[in-house]
Amino acid sequence: MHIVLHQPEIPQNTGNIGRTCVATGTSLHLIEPLGFRLNEKELKRAGMDYWDRLDVARYMDFNDFNEKHPGAKIWMATTKAKRSYTEVSFGMDDFIMFGKESAGIPEEILVENEENCIRIPMGNDIRSLNLSNSVAIVLYEALRQNDFKGLEKEGELHRLHWK
Repeated sequence: MHIVLHQPEIPQNTGNIGRTCVATGTSLHLIEPLGFRLNEKELKRAGMDYWDRLDVARYMDFNDFNEKHPGAKIWMATTKAKRSYTEVSFGMDDFIMFGKESAGIPEEILVENEENCIRIPMGNDIRSLNLSNSVAIVLYEALRQNDFKGLEKEGELHRLHWK
């Protein structure tokens, strides 16, 4: 599974998303320009000590990304989509793209890929959800559809003797 961030602006969001990617075995793809430097302390703090375990790639722009992933299935999360993320079938090799916090994915990219646009339903008086929350919501649905392949699906309680 792959998460793509198109020109992310807030380091804490990208750090949180990076941590989610590590926890799920998901690759993170960053399309420049970024609104921060990758060595910023806010990015590292949000990603905690997981950042060095992250499979991350950077691209100069969307064309560079497309050239390096020809024929890739790219779902585009946007508030402008007509269908919900729960109405599509995700594959384990799919890419799920999210736009920058202030403006989303550019309209010209969305228009060219309208059949792959998906949205998270929400009230009409809200502009959007937080980027890292949006990534988690859609990514976990994609993983659920694929039976959480490669992830631990159950834990174990340690029963203590209480007095």
